[in-house]
Amino acid sequence: MKPNGLRQLWAENKAALNGWLAVPSSFSAEVMAHQGFDTLTVDLQHGVADYQTAVTMFQAIGTTATTPLCRVPWNEPGIVQRLLDAGVMGVICPMVNTRAQAEAFVSVMRYPPRGTRSFGPIRALYAHGPTYPAEANDQVVAFAMIETREALDNLDDILGVPGLDAVYVGPSDLAASLGYPPRFDPEEPAVVDAIRHIIARVKAHGLKAGIHNGTAAYAKKMIAAGFDLVTVGSDARFMALEAANVAAAMKDRPAPGNSSGTY
Repeated sequence: MKPNGLRQLWAENKAALNGWLAVPSSFSAEVMAHQGFDTLTVDLQHGVADYQTAVTMFQAIGTTATTPLCRVPWNEPGIVQRLLDAGVMGVICPMVNTRAQAEAFVSVMRYPPRGTRSFGPIRALYAHGPTYPAEANDQVVAFAMIETREALDNLDDILGVPGLDAVYVGPSDLAASLGYPPRFDPEEPAVVDAIRHIIARVKAHGLKAGIHNGTAAYAKKMIAAGFDLVTVGSDARFMALEAANVAAAMKDRPAPGNSSGTY
């Protein structure tokens, strides 16, 4: 089986740069995969892709050394296992608020006897090799999203679940849960303190942590704070921002032929 590139980075004590895919397109996924991201996450929770489109996006990512991840719509065993069978090397599960929810998620990430994942890696065998069934338990990465006040209250119980590899902080929902406007790159002291608390407890449990960011500058601060994976923006956001920049730069365009300069 091909090794999980994310685990390799972590073994070298390096932080991973994660790209986020909200656009339902294999070609945009392929373009993003060629830009130098370590991992790419297909978002099936708030992104526009469905399962069939997501599979084509994983195939496009597979043209590079980029590691494919996904965020599932919810903590539901069927979709988690189906995406693992499609070849993702890590699953980000939203709204994990209790130990029981974390246990249910982790269980379907691994084959027996370590879990309850049903056997049927229909595409994963072709994407990762014939030894996938024997090695997948040690290669796939289970991320529980910590993004509510309830999850903060239960944080140590969640982090103590055997088989959980990492958490992923959703700053927008976390801020909203604490009574602040949902946004990336929060500066409100209560939200910043919550993020600091999360990373401190994650490190105490020997796990890894990822976080979503709006800017590269904030992402670098999060790495310095101890985060092991940072997401910056998304394909949809990159496209919108660059398109808006071009449109804004052209607002003062002259009338045709009305030029004081020389061509």
